[in-house]
Amino acid sequence: MGKILDISSEDRSADSILAWLRARHPELAEEAVAARAGDRILDLTAPLPETDKLEVLTFEDEAGREVYRHTASHIMADAVQSLFPEAKVAIGPAIQEGFYYDFDVPEPFTEDDLAKIEAKMREIIAADLPLVRKEMPRLEAINLFREKGEKYKAELLAAMPDEVVSTYSQGDFVDLCRGPHLPSTGRVKAFKLLSVAGAYWRGDERNPMLQRIYGTAFPTQEQLDEFLRRREEAARRDHRRLGRELDLFSIPEQLGGGLVLWHPKGGMLRYLIEEFCRREHLKRGYQMVFSPHIARAHLWETSGHLSFYRDGMYGPMMIDDEEYRIKPMNCPFHVLIYKSQVRSYRDLPLRLFELGTVYRYERSGVLHGLLRVRGFTQDDAHIICTPDQIGEEVKGVLDFALFLMRAFGYQDFQVDLSVRGDSDPDKYMGSDEEWEIAERSLVEAIESRGLSYHRAPGEAVFYGPKIDIKLEDSMGRLWQGPTIQFDFNLTSRFDMEYVGADGARHTPLMIHRALFGSLERFIGGYIEHTGGAFPVWLAPVQAKIIPIADRHHDYAQQVGRKLRESGVRVEVDDRRATTGAKIRDGEMQKIPYLLIVGDREQEADTVSVRKHGEGNLGAQGVDDFLSALAAELEPPGGLDAPV
Repeated sequence: MGKILDISSEDRSADSILAWLRARHPELAEEAVAARAGDRILDLTAPLPETDKLEVLTFEDEAGREVYRHTASHIMADAVQSLFPEAKVAIGPAIQEGFYYDFDVPEPFTEDDLAKIEAKMREIIAADLPLVRKEMPRLEAINLFREKGEKYKAELLAAMPDEVVSTYSQGDFVDLCRGPHLPSTGRVKAFKLLSVAGAYWRGDERNPMLQRIYGTAFPTQEQLDEFLRRREEAARRDHRRLGRELDLFSIPEQLGGGLVLWHPKGGMLRYLIEEFCRREHLKRGYQMVFSPHIARAHLWETSGHLSFYRDGMYGPMMIDDEEYRIKPMNCPFHVLIYKSQVRSYRDLPLRLFELGTVYRYERSGVLHGLLRVRGFTQDDAHIICTPDQIGEEVKGVLDFALFLMRAFGYQDFQVDLSVRGDSDPDKYMGSDEEWEIAERSLVEAIESRGLSYHRAPGEAVFYGPKIDIKLEDSMGRLWQGPTIQFDFNLTSRFDMEYVGADGARHTPLMIHRALFGSLERFIGGYIEHTGGAFPVWLAPVQAKIIPIADRHHDYAQQVGRKLRESGVRVEVDDRRATTGAKIRDGEMQKIPYLLIVGDREQEADTVSVRKHGEGNLGAQGVDDFLSALAAELEPPGGLDAPV
């Protein structure tokens, strides 16, 4: 949140917000990028609003960073059109760590072009051109951009419902934009153009391919340098790169975009995560279920998916003259399991769990390694319970979510609570009483665990409020993690009931929850969190034995057998290569332990131990090494609940 300032009646004579700040708060005036009055974010050049208080935004505020970087995107677009007059501009928003702009140009941009664009941007910034907002009728704006040959802007305007729109200009450059923006181009201090990529207009592969230039901007060079350092580290940790180097997975073109092949080492990593997941669910009273990959279209009509998710579903396919669909979600199957018999209040809560693979259509332009795929497996569970059980169930799910994430080394979290908005109450299912019960149980669970949270009115989906937990990784980035979601939709659509203690039939409450989210996305983020250096219990290969010479091969195999019998995942590297090369390869593969054996080790029944990230630990007896390793072989312990 920005700095809240009081506005007095004496301040009304100021020409603008910026003029008022310069008169009353000169130091803040230099840091300010925009202001917020109620739910409106304003240019600093706008008149002082008719309000008693004003929130002044700086780069430290999320909304302030968006304004700062969106201005940088306009400066870049201005520079591109100065250097490449034939370029047509599309859209250029601020994004999480920077900005981009899409251009229609005859030839793709090169690295040399980026350097020229950066130089022109410096000229525009040095000129300190004012950014001037102008409002005009939408039809007038359409004519303006058509005359300029800006067909993409004209297309955007034609689809807008607004009768009046705004433009921003700096010098001769004019862009369609809602704003707000910095007062002048000179306020952008440090920036860098990062990369170029192809992007379809409006994300649709049927539309023209545009050139997207990514960049970022900061108030100081020091901040920019730190960002670039973290970016280089992120590139080294990119899960797609490590997936190739560590031979974990691939997404071959012959197979199809967004469809993953898990190689043996990646398959072992996934298996270990799945088995840990199953074990911990059983400890907490979940019951394992399985469901098919397709179902009659009628099921998806009942659930509402054909109405709300049709564009994301695959199919239809005809079987026995009836339409079937590939499942995008597991929920309706679990409902049918619940409805397979009459349920009593004594049967509740019922916790149904499935590692269920689902398929959803994603445009090719948004597919991204394991993070955005078309086929993925969810650790999906549905808890059906009575209203008086809901509070403890939500707390149990939250505890489980935090345990799982901490087991994988995530310690810091951001919690969002998505609730109903006040503007359109008719778009939400369920009664006010149900929403109040649901929201209260979520809040009580969060607060009872000492977690801070951000309340997000209007962000709930139509069928219930939810908790979203974002994970902070080792580089300070946030990843989407566990989701705990109420549902007032399926219980009514499928006429779910239970017999209460009073003998009457009642509608149960339902919680959807996915703690990993999808295994693909979680593992992709986890690879980057660890840099591919997995803890011993998860490492596909826990130890590699390296014989120095051919005469040590038999001893290496003997040690390998002993380790395997003790439950260690081990390889013997008996290739014809130097010991140094084998050690370097083992380090590149991030294998936790390298065990070198030569004459001395063979004679003494020992191994020379190297630990990844620590180096040489010296010679150890094989039994001593196994004793020391034992604790690292076990996954983190869960609750002491019986299986």
